[in-house]
Amino acid sequence: MGEIVQASVSKPVPGDVGEMTRTERQAMTQAQRWVLGLTSLASFMISLDSLVVSTALSTIRLNLQASLATLEWTVNAYNLTFAALMLTGSALGDRFGRKRMFIAGLVVFTVASVACALSPNIGFLIAARAVQGSGAALVMPLALTQLSAAFPPQSRGRVLGIFSGVAGLAIFIGPFIGGAVTEGLAWRWIFWLNLPIGLLAILLVARRLEESRGPNNRLDLIGLLLVTASGLGIVWALVRGNTIGWGSAEVVGTLAAGIVLLAAFVSWELRARSPMLPMRFFGIRAFATANLANFCLFVSLYGTTFMLAQYLQTALGYGPLGAGLRLMPWTATLMVCAPIAGTLADRVGERTFMVAGLTLNAIGLGWLALIATDNLPYSHMLLPLICSGCGISMAMPAAQKSVVGAVKLQEIGQASGAVSMLRIFGGVFGIAILGAVFAGFGSYASPKAFTDGFVAAISAAAAVAFAGAIFGLGMPGRRTAPVGPPQAAAPQATRIAGS
Repeated sequence: MGEIVQASVSKPVPGDVGEMTRTERQAMTQAQRWVLGLTSLASFMISLDSLVVSTALSTIRLNLQASLATLEWTVNAYNLTFAALMLTGSALGDRFGRKRMFIAGLVVFTVASVACALSPNIGFLIAARAVQGSGAALVMPLALTQLSAAFPPQSRGRVLGIFSGVAGLAIFIGPFIGGAVTEGLAWRWIFWLNLPIGLLAILLVARRLEESRGPNNRLDLIGLLLVTASGLGIVWALVRGNTIGWGSAEVVGTLAAGIVLLAAFVSWELRARSPMLPMRFFGIRAFATANLANFCLFVSLYGTTFMLAQYLQTALGYGPLGAGLRLMPWTATLMVCAPIAGTLADRVGERTFMVAGLTLNAIGLGWLALIATDNLPYSHMLLPLICSGCGISMAMPAAQKSVVGAVKLQEIGQASGAVSMLRIFGGVFGIAILGAVFAGFGSYASPKAFTDGFVAAISAAAAVAFAGAIFGLGMPGRRTAPVGPPQAAAPQATRIAGS
């Protein structure tokens, strides 16, 4: 590595662009495009593996002679380490270099994908999926950090809309890709596909992205250990609750331990010299309310995806590939609506799109719950799915823009880690809670019994989305640039030359 130098990062103000040379504008645009393209590519690969296994589980069970309980962990092991280590990944990037840790995460994820493809038994597959999740925990928050730092606030909504659309696309087509690959090739190819994508991403990131660090070069080791242990305890309880019972000693004990450790983490961060997550962030209205609304968004999103894929197969009788194809209306809305919503959020503010998006999502899900039967024609599902998908697409970029825009430029890494961690926690929580609601009202005994549980679960998802819209009302309105002369110098960002 070359020597460490300090690079001044100026915040663009009206008139600055006109003073730049044409060559400087072109160079900046080219660099930004590489950041957007590579972070989106990495996030697509990481997000895809959250749900790609779901439609291949039956085949994996037969091939590896797995029990139902161990089969669940092929999904849960990934989300467990992913959620629990998210803040750790962000802190390591700030300490040792964001580009360096981004590449390290891609390497870990790619190698673990090969291990998944070569798994001789279900235990090996579960362990490899857990390692995959640890690599993802490095990649996702650092992707958002580098993307947010590369663009000024006034254009950040547009690029975050594109980024959200790509990541959301991966989430929604995960079940479709899993079904198509399993039926057309073999389940192991779900993981082999990550090898060429991962290698390409590693090579391009090494060549095209610049290195940067966060403001605190000291690693908050105590905070890191506390938040990791807390996350493991809480997520463990969430993913085990439906299997062994919410009142079991294991679930109650791990949940209580996670909450106590979370309180210890907050107490430590309040007095640490270099906290990994400054607690003052939660005193910022835009940061706190957007994170609450975004958490509700992902509870609804992951929980609905989990239940809807099963409803299409168990109640309506479609195969894995057929079910995946019928989830595509969600995908189409993400590809179109998220970039548009992100661009418009730059002009009118994030609150409008957060509240409207979550409200539309709640309406679409409530509509679906009202009409769901065990013989519902697919054509009747289209409008509710499109309504819900448009709402999700509007809310995603608005939440991310509000969170990263609420802090200083040099603190984006810490903010990105927080919002990314809460997204995955929301996903795990959504699957667990909607699964519990389903178990209370329905079963797998018949299509009718499954539909009864599905209606209750989707109603709960709609209620959570509506609660998120209410939290979104607390977000500040449109934030305008301060009036007055521009600052002579912007905050300093550490840059490593010669990387």
